[in-house]
Amino acid sequence: MSITPQTSLPADGIAPAARPVAVIDIGTSSIRMAIAEIEASGNVHLLERVIQSVSPGKDTFSSGAIRKSTIQDCVRVLSAYREKLNEYRITSPDQIRVVATSAVREASNRLAFLDRIYSATGFLVEPISNAEISRVTYLGILPLLRSEMSLTDSTVLVTEVGGGSTEVLMLRNEDVVHSHTFRLGSLRLRETLASYQASRANARRILEIQIDRTIELIRQDLDESAPVELLALGGDVRFSASQLLADWHPDKVNSLPLDQLEAFADQMLNLDEDQIIHRYHLTLPDAETLGPALLTYVRMARALRLDHILVADFNLRDALLNEMTVADGWSPGFTRQVIRSAVELGRKFEFDKPHGEHVAELARQLFRELADEHRLGTRWEVILYVAALLHEVGLFLASTSYHKHSMYLISNSEIFGLSPEDVRLVALVARYHRRASPRPSHEQYRTLDRDDRVAVAQLAALLRVADSLDQSRSQRIEQLSYQRDRDRFVIRIADPGDLSLEQLALQQSGGLVEEAFGRRVLLRGH
Repeated sequence: MSITPQTSLPADGIAPAARPVAVIDIGTSSIRMAIAEIEASGNVHLLERVIQSVSPGKDTFSSGAIRKSTIQDCVRVLSAYREKLNEYRITSPDQIRVVATSAVREASNRLAFLDRIYSATGFLVEPISNAEISRVTYLGILPLLRSEMSLTDSTVLVTEVGGGSTEVLMLRNEDVVHSHTFRLGSLRLRETLASYQASRANARRILEIQIDRTIELIRQDLDESAPVELLALGGDVRFSASQLLADWHPDKVNSLPLDQLEAFADQMLNLDEDQIIHRYHLTLPDAETLGPALLTYVRMARALRLDHILVADFNLRDALLNEMTVADGWSPGFTRQVIRSAVELGRKFEFDKPHGEHVAELARQLFRELADEHRLGTRWEVILYVAALLHEVGLFLASTSYHKHSMYLISNSEIFGLSPEDVRLVALVARYHRRASPRPSHEQYRTLDRDDRVAVAQLAALLRVADSLDQSRSQRIEQLSYQRDRDRFVIRIADPGDLSLEQLALQQSGGLVEEAFGRRVLLRGH
């Protein structure tokens, strides 16, 4: 669990002190904390792991809300965690990240829960989205995949069966082919059984039906003609591997024979929780979820016709600690995966790929040329690029008002690495690539905060310029430069030829540039 960029010592020969940090994960059945030091080299040195059993998921998945008594249990645990962090002198907000997964995110009283935790402990809890989990998992698992040369020619399904959901990342040659989160989790399955009041004889069949429905959805996106490997993450399967493998090694990818795992899963499903706790010294929440989680992995591997699964000792807290070693998570490699996912979405809606990609490249050039004007970071550059790629997908539905159809299709789609809020911003930028400028009367735009409203208007203005420069759809304008001239932006094109079509398009759409940046835009050849 480390990132190892090489750094030299300062002139005085004294290495900088390691930075203590902590990650807290409020999960479906427990609250876990990892405390670590980030060394100057970027390596993460784990100091302590702490876990306390609390089960907000049991409340959310059965009644839709977290009970007051459970909230108090969470406050008690997090207050104790705060005291421990004080002992490590981890007190600054930039040293601590507190996240909550589906149990909190889906609760109807989510805001009341977050406010209560903040007022009692000072922790700002982030209900982490499925897209964010996929993003940090991908970045965190890459070094592990690169260490296993045998995986380079295979499609790898990175799968974690959590308490409330199952995360699936489909990778090929380190590229994200598909990413999705399914509402299938071990605790959610347990609550399903409770609602059916199923007997032990019928319980397994009910579980298998629920699991197999999700597996069929996963297989729809899988090319099974190529070699496939299932890489399983999660505490349940790690515990099983540690029990079944004599040579279990947490620092590498381990191969677990499926027959052994299936026999162990059968055993767990035939024991009650008290027997599992007594025999394996697990907590009650872990004992409750063990059988359903293992059955999910087994059914998935059988459906893929595998005789083994791969198991790695990796979790969300490790991924978040690794992310704290870098200042900007939007690395070129990660950005490439976001763009790949957006292109796949565009193909789904039969978009004009050459035009979309060319407009996106021109938009990126404009974004970088005008960096001093908009002062937006890498995340916004990616949002602009994706919006430019997908700005015409609405034509899949109709040519009339297709910019609004683009907003609808993008808003209701998943793009790997982009949070729901990021996708919403992409949709808005695409919506404003033509016709009306952003207005307070537009509901989606009105609900943004001021900074996001300004950014959306600026990015939409840049997209309009980029789209105008490929009005001929010939992709003939490749390089541009920007010059500020009093109250004007002058965009210069090398060897432009006849620019009359682009000039006309820019004249019709350039008003938003003046609204967003306070300057007119002119197009010139040189």
